[in-house]
Amino acid sequence: MNNTEGGFTLLESLFVLSVFLIIASVSAILLKAQFVSLEKQQFISQLKADLLYGQQYAMSHQILITVHILPEENYYYLREGHNKGFLIERDIPEAITIREGTMKLFFQYHPNGNINRFGSFIIIVDKVRYRMTFLIGKGRFYVAKE
Repeated sequence: MNNTEGGFTLLESLFVLSVFLIIASVSAILLKAQFVSLEKQQFISQLKADLLYGQQYAMSHQILITVHILPEENYYYLREGHNKGFLIERDIPEAITIREGTMKLFFQYHPNGNINRFGSFIIIVDKVRYRMTFLIGKGRFYVAKE
């Protein structure tokens, strides 16, 4: 009888499977670090977009929009007035800290787009400090790395 079957032995199959699992686990560890970094960068962009949306919504619907950032509860929201439903409600990632600066973490956009207070607050992302500053007047703001 001729033994010409071209299969693999159990030992060869286990060796190939273990090499594949090692490569896959190393890739997963590297991608996890990239994901955390991307999540932190994306938070500031999302916050800026939400604030601009709230300002535009206040002007287009001629209503008062309330913005409240609750760092101790890890979320922020935008709502119409004081007692209406949420317009936007988002979680703040655990790795991000927001602190009051010269401005409280509660403010409002008026129907003309102006903000009711001005100043800045601090966003700390991975030991890097960012200052979000709201200018007096038309509710414009910017974020600067410190």
